[in-house]
Amino acid sequence: MFYCFLADGFEETEALAPVDILRRAGIPVTTVGVGSEMIRGSHDIYVKADVNIRDFEINDDISGVILPGGMPGVKNLDACDKVKEAVSYCVSHDLYVCAICAAPSILGRMGVLMNKRATCFPGFEDELLGAKVSADKVVTDGRIITAKGAGCALEFGFEIVSQAVGEHKAEQVAASMQCR
Repeated sequence: MFYCFLADGFEETEALAPVDILRRAGIPVTTVGVGSEMIRGSHDIYVKADVNIRDFEINDDISGVILPGGMPGVKNLDACDKVKEAVSYCVSHDLYVCAICAAPSILGRMGVLMNKRATCFPGFEDELLGAKVSADKVVTDGRIITAKGAGCALEFGFEIVSQAVGEHKAEQVAASMQCR
């Protein structure tokens, strides 16, 4: 199970496109609302999360986490101890940690990107502490997957699928969506 954390001010495309792609690939994803179940995106789109963070518990079913960007969504994610606990759990158990736009800055401040290749929205590079910063749109280094921003959200989702269940499945889903 992948868990996608949504906090007020999240970038809708960066969260919902990867969630949609993973679900099309048959990968279970649960959205987790930080603060409540109804979360307001950065473009005033409200999304009802599957569960509230207060009901979220890290357990053996976790395959990875997804952190969307957007402001102040990233600040709200960064202020949530349970989100950072989930990231730390995934890192320590060699599970997927996926972040897009400004969200890789959370990983940088946590020390997760030390000696890892990563990318982010331009202007946040200095917050990727210890990372080998790349200009690529989507970067995978081990189980860490990062992406630049909303325009890369589909490729970000396809990369998560490719890493989690294989490139063939990612290509199959991309073709069915007329992306390839």
